[in-house]
Amino acid sequence: MAKLYVVGIGPGGLCHITQRAREVIENCKVVVGYTFYIELIKDLITGKEVIKTGMRGEIERCKMAIDKVRDGFDTCIISTGDAGLYGMAGPIYEMGEDIEVEVVPGITAAFSAASELGAPVMHDFCTISLSDLMTPWEVIEKRIKCAAEGDFIIAIYNPKSKGRVDHINKAVDIILKHRDGKTPVGLVKNSGRDGNEKVVTTLDSIDFDFIDMMTVVLIGNSNSYIKNNFIVTPRGYKL
Repeated sequence: MAKLYVVGIGPGGLCHITQRAREVIENCKVVVGYTFYIELIKDLITGKEVIKTGMRGEIERCKMAIDKVRDGFDTCIISTGDAGLYGMAGPIYEMGEDIEVEVVPGITAAFSAASELGAPVMHDFCTISLSDLMTPWEVIEKRIKCAAEGDFIIAIYNPKSKGRVDHINKAVDIILKHRDGKTPVGLVKNSGRDGNEKVVTTLDSIDFDFIDMMTVVLIGNSNSYIKNNFIVTPRGYKL
């Protein structure tokens, strides 16, 4: 019986893809994904049937992947990072009741970015997406406020797009009501793949022009500090 694999390919570079993810992609007959993500794994999919769609084609991709499994083909549908974090795992489980599904985890953009910034995520943290396509902005604002009040390290996904230019500015304004302006912040663009750039700064000195859709914003907690252009969040060990 054919099977559908929901695969997280990591941040984008093949060096960060897990061995299990690589094996699944290489063994499947059909690969489904967003056009940009397919390009990131092009060296692994030669000779396969490749189905790709553009931005906002998530449900269409899920339906096509499920249909291919029903037709008897082992199929993988890919997400960057981890497929269970803002990825395809959720809609596949909601839609594919009659097929066998396996989720293959991947390295998230938050953890990839954190590795480039030093050790910013050494304590309790949360991820918040600023995309309001499916989540009302009022809900996102509430989550930002609660995370800031709770002194969580905050990883912000989807901080900016052509239609959401100032959401990240609004988010930072909310956080500044509960967090010192000198709180360390890391901006990592294209984490784990070509075009990678990083900036270590503080909450009151963020260069918003640097930030785009491919940027992860990592905001430290009240104990985080900057050392040699890296961010460190103490876990509490007695050193």
